Amino acid sequence: MAITVQNFVKLANFYNQMTMMMSAICVQKGGIAMENYVGRFFAADTLEFVAEYGRRLFNAEKGKLPADVIAVIKKFDEQYKKVQNLTTPTQKPIYEMTLEEFERVMNI
Repeated sequence: MAITVQNFVKLANFYNQMTMMMSAICVQKGGIAMENYVGRFFAADTLEFVAEYGRRLFNAEKGKLPADVIAVIKKFDEQYKKVQNLTTPTQKPIYEMTLEEFERVMNI
């Protein structure tokens, strides 16, 4: 998949639709808080992917991107920084983690 603005917009729209659906599920399940919803880990992984795609797009198209696209890329990056502790670890497999690292990753 080529890194393009159109693909970034599709990914961003997917993420926004997914979070809207997750919110609806939380309401339907009795108003559980989003931070208690098990899907928050998938959402954090998805947000990580969208933010990284945006960073790569920004680096590939320096000076060519419209201001509104740059603003969206920055917004996703800021959102990701708030939930990066919920993402699936990529540096170390779970079986190599200490108990403290595992608890931090699983938000226990």
